[in-house]
Amino acid sequence: MFVRTVYATGDPAELDTAIRALNSEGRDLLEERPGYRGADVYVDRELGKLLTVSWWDSEEARHNSDEVMRERRPALLEPFAGTVAVENYEVAVFHSIEHPTAGGGLRLSRVEFEPVDADLFADTFHSGVVPRYETLPGLARAVLFLDREHGRGLVGTFFTDRRHLAASRAGQAAARHEGAAKAHVTVVCLEEFEVVHTDARAE
Repeated sequence: MFVRTVYATGDPAELDTAIRALNSEGRDLLEERPGYRGADVYVDRELGKLLTVSWWDSEEARHNSDEVMRERRPALLEPFAGTVAVENYEVAVFHSIEHPTAGGGLRLSRVEFEPVDADLFADTFHSGVVPRYETLPGLARAVLFLDREHGRGLVGTFFTDRRHLAASRAGQAAARHEGAAKAHVTVVCLEEFEVVHTDARAE
């Protein structure tokens, strides 16, 4: 599986306009693309941040969708988006306990590593970090996205509600510290989002 992420920031007051466009016209556009396997929408309403993830069954399918989505994306995100960043990743780990639902929480860690350590990172996360995360009450899903070429990754942990997201902070911090040391990765950013929509069909 492969994903494309779109990270936009802008005026919090205009955020719902972008969400409506993404969940209607944007979803219709994606559904027309071969190899499409679902999409997610996450927001930070207070700061005005929007993260979308589209899922693809091959790198080729993701690439073939790039042109049309690049052309239509500005109209879908206006008037909200002041900045937009697009990134591509492979899905290295997808561990699902239950399907995340609207109103749940996502904690996202952005990490950097030496490209030669990509497999070490994936193995450490799968065998060492995920079992630690499974002990956190309310965990719904854990994912690891990798950009092997540039030594970048995203770790996402999904919780059934915002209460469990908040309660997990200390426990996940301990697991993150231990896992980062073993996998030789550096955490460069930590964020939390509200789950607005997710229908990824990764299994």
